[in-house]
Amino acid sequence: MKPLIVCYSYTGHTREAALRLQSLTGGDLCQIFPRQPYPVSFPQLLEQARREIAAGVRPRLLVMGPGPQPYRTIFVGSPNWCGTIAPPLASWLSHYDFSGKVLFPFYSHCGGVRGDLREAVQRVCPKAEVKEALGLLETETAPEDVLGQWLARNVVQQNGIRGKRDNHGEL
Repeated sequence: MKPLIVCYSYTGHTREAALRLQSLTGGDLCQIFPRQPYPVSFPQLLEQARREIAAGVRPRLLVMGPGPQPYRTIFVGSPNWCGTIAPPLASWLSHYDFSGKVLFPFYSHCGGVRGDLREAVQRVCPKAEVKEALGLLETETAPEDVLGQWLARNVVQQNGIRGKRDNHGEL
């Protein structure tokens, strides 16, 4: 069964991880974009993100790709903003019923505030089975190896996803 890979990416790091997951799993990609872009200035972004997260804001979105209905396995990616998922991903998740679906959160971060992003996704999707979140440091030099290990440990065995393998049978 082909998975869906959904991501919101501010700097491109989360998108890059989503593209690598797509390559490894053969899944379909859905990118999320807020209708109103976030500020380019990091201090302004941080201030806006803090306000939105504290108020539970769910921004309006432009979505580029399929919805989750036909998929059982869904990877959901976001930058780690203030120890939680970014409001655009929370907004996308809040629009659907994930009953019977298995979600695999992944996120990029720059080493700042730690949080439980698995729990953040579970709060928005209480009817889903949410698995271990994978955090990818933005300066990580070999994220494909890290993604492959995470897939092998958590996804491939549990859900029968057929990832692309190298000459040695490794993801």
